[in-house]
Amino acid sequence: MAELKNKWKAEGVAALQEKLGLPNRMQVPKLLKIAINMGFNSSLDKDTIKALVDDLARLSGQKPVVTRSRKSISNFKLRKGMPVGARVTLRGDRMYDFLERLIHAALPRIRDFRGLPAGGFDGRGSYSFGLQEQTVFPEIDPDSIKRAQGMNVTLVTSARRDEDARELLSWLGLPLAKSAR
Repeated sequence: MAELKNKWKAEGVAALQEKLGLPNRMQVPKLLKIAINMGFNSSLDKDTIKALVDDLARLSGQKPVVTRSRKSISNFKLRKGMPVGARVTLRGDRMYDFLERLIHAALPRIRDFRGLPAGGFDGRGSYSFGLQEQTVFPEIDPDSIKRAQGMNVTLVTSARRDEDARELLSWLGLPLAKSAR
């Protein structure tokens, strides 16, 4: 089981309950799932798409679902059913394992990293951010990649307000930049 998950259960719930002033520990916000989405150009060949899907599987620890276009758009040279992305939803131990690797291994490898943007909250307690390429994860060998590809990561929490979600993610160790208020 993930070390971060054990630490959260042992110390985090009580600390956040006290900090937010909640009367019941069941009201403490928690991390529900992490959704990773990688959209790519539909004109890529099958080998490159397979390599990108394999990279996403390697860094998430779970097989991604290849998303396909729902309708044809001639201006984009897109036909119905062509692969346009890959996504994976992590829950439970895999979610905490991925979050640990993201915080301690991947984010420190980003050049000139000063924290994740403060404007990534959606107003309902979820936080989204983008990564420029998959090579920031140590599981991905930079020499073996066919194409550098970015991805969107969404951390879905049970918090009802952004401030509560910010407290939760800060306690978990996510390096959030200070907001420009």
